[in-house]
Amino acid sequence: MTVRNRGALAALAAGVAALTVATLVACRSQPGGDVGAEEASALASVTPVPPAAAPSVPVTAGGLPAGAETVPPVRLVIPEIGVTATVDAVGINERTNEFEVPPSVDRIGWYRYGPGLEANAGSVVIAGHVDSARQGRGAFFRLRELGQGDTMTATGSDGKARRYRVVAREEYAKTRIPLDRYFARDGKPRLTLITCGGPFDAAARRYRDNIVVTAVPA
Repeated sequence: MTVRNRGALAALAAGVAALTVATLVACRSQPGGDVGAEEASALASVTPVPPAAAPSVPVTAGGLPAGAETVPPVRLVIPEIGVTATVDAVGINERTNEFEVPPSVDRIGWYRYGPGLEANAGSVVIAGHVDSARQGRGAFFRLRELGQGDTMTATGSDGKARRYRVVAREEYAKTRIPLDRYFARDGKPRLTLITCGGPFDAAARRYRDNIVVTAVPA
């Protein structure tokens, strides 16, 4: 990815939290720590793509490009944590330079400038709120509870349901999340789920960390 694109994607670290203005602390069931970090890393390409050679990733918000052959996810079901959520296609907000998570906390957003469900390589990124002061618990309120071997089903716009298996759950300080890995268009096909985590900073009105769950086709 270009430097410019990485700068826009880096706003995800603040963006998923910036829309989450909760005074709630959604950390009642903390996981025992990161699991599967090495497996998640191994899914990425072992040969970094030079910025100049990387494909351009637009940073504008909007709907899917006309005539796109990409199969966007439209529904995500995670039985283990009681999630059945509608998935919206989102981009980067031009005004705030943040990941455009759907404002309704029961919906989640797929990064439409990355791979779709039909792709045989790359990371399909879906992000969602953990909670909201006005709306309560978000779709990803319990994302931190997922462990290796848990399964989920992503249904595409083509009506096909695709099953995935969790291989990793990681927590990063927002300034240290390796976005190039999680937004990559290369490497093995995988589903990347992102939400907020860690302690809530009432003064900054955001969570300190990001929770990242990586799943592979089952």
